[in-house]
Amino acid sequence: MESYRRPESVLVVIFTADGQFLLLERRKPAGYWQSVTGSLEWGELPDACARREVREETGIAEGFLRNLQWTQVYEIMPAFGKRYAPGVTRNLEHAFAWKLMARVPIVLSEHVAHRWLPAADALALASSPTNRAVIEYLRR
Repeated sequence: MESYRRPESVLVVIFTADGQFLLLERRKPAGYWQSVTGSLEWGELPDACARREVREETGIAEGFLRNLQWTQVYEIMPAFGKRYAPGVTRNLEHAFAWKLMARVPIVLSEHVAHRWLPAADALALASSPTNRAVIEYLRR
């Protein structure tokens, strides 16, 4: 019998001590800006997934990871639906903050562009409502 689990992912909002937020532009759909995201691998804990995804998507290895102990459920966009089992329409997302003392060089692997932005501009550019909610929380 095949085992099934609800899809889970992480959202890691990277920001600097002086309030600059890192956003990444996805390859597809074009113009979709977000923080670091990624799906948990089988048996992987959210904290380990967050660290792995930050390294994979940005090359960042330094900084301070904080599990915000906050989960959000969101509707999976049709453009991303092919990644999930048939009939799966919702995902559980674990929110994290990754604080840097200052900007560091970014090495993109899965995205086409990146921007460091003040919170207000990051809120305006971020495509995902769950991403905007975490940026809003962290900018206080």
